[in-house]
Amino acid sequence: MPPLSSRLPVFPWDRLEPYKKTAAEHPGGIVDLSVGTPVDPVPEVVRRALAGAADSPGYPTVWGTAELRDAIVGWSERRLGARGLAHTHVLPVVGSKELVAWLPVQLGLGGGAGGDAGGDRVAYPRLAYPTYEVGARLAGAEPVAYDESPRELDPEGLRLLWLNSPSNPTGRVLPKEELRATVAWAREHGVLVFSDECYLELGWEAEPVSVLHPDVCGGSHEGIVAVHSLSKRSNLAGYRAAFLVGDEAILEELLRVRKHGGMMVPAPVQAATVAALGDDVHVAEQRERYAARRAALRTALRASGFRIEHSEASLYLWATRDEPCWDTVGELARRGVLVAPGDFYGSAGERFVRVAFTATDERVGEAVRRLTA
Repeated sequence: MPPLSSRLPVFPWDRLEPYKKTAAEHPGGIVDLSVGTPVDPVPEVVRRALAGAADSPGYPTVWGTAELRDAIVGWSERRLGARGLAHTHVLPVVGSKELVAWLPVQLGLGGGAGGDAGGDRVAYPRLAYPTYEVGARLAGAEPVAYDESPRELDPEGLRLLWLNSPSNPTGRVLPKEELRATVAWAREHGVLVFSDECYLELGWEAEPVSVLHPDVCGGSHEGIVAVHSLSKRSNLAGYRAAFLVGDEAILEELLRVRKHGGMMVPAPVQAATVAALGDDVHVAEQRERYAARRAALRTALRASGFRIEHSEASLYLWATRDEPCWDTVGELARRGVLVAPGDFYGSAGERFVRVAFTATDERVGEAVRRLTA
């Protein structure tokens, strides 16, 4: 039997290492704008909650504490506009990436270890976070990329549809009307919708809307699940804190499966998540930091000949000089600035680069200086 890794693409970030080395040789040091990893402090309210729960010798539960479920329900109603939620409509997960990667397996899609897709198909945007495709391949399902609208797809055999708004990498926000039409289409054809909304609180030139908003879902959670994370909005990437909200039948099945796999969020992280979801002040403060960095980098990129497309939300600028992306990556690396090549996210991005504005103020200022020199 061939190894499981043989189904998967080359891990993309390994290809960036030579350029990272070049950028690191710059006399002023590297400015790493390639990975959207938080660099600002974890909010004090969250750290206090984590420390307060440090004496947690027993096993946590996969479903989480009642306090955590209350916090997720409350935040979803307040921030997403969701209605009619109960504890059965939520499920904590160990960061959103593990969920994306293992969801098709946990849903029982594909041919499992044998690798025979068995007619099951998993769809995701053509320009997208690569883990959607990886998840399909791990399950032995057929990965299917779509362009502007998933409603262009043949629904035959389509079992799982990924939406991503705001988009990683482009920052594109899907309008409410598009989301509503897609949810209706998916329900008509019996297709399960998972909506990756991890950047929803980081809208700049548009107001992102959740699939759980009544204007989108009609007040019913049937056939839809939203994915949310605290990594970006609360600087908790190191905590691996995320959760699902939506169709209770789907979440009940995932809970059954994940119990057997021991996929438990650590108890101190559960307490930290409760604190983070209950505090909006730190989110507003972090948004202000990102807004300033975004404005500075956007101006500098345009001044140095880049065109910015989409980028109305998320933590990235989707930029091009109408040249192959690796040429852009190489030229910027020689200036000590590292960015992500667009083809990491699909061939449609081969003439773009993704520029994260998650570096410190000092490093962003240095990038601006180098870009405009």
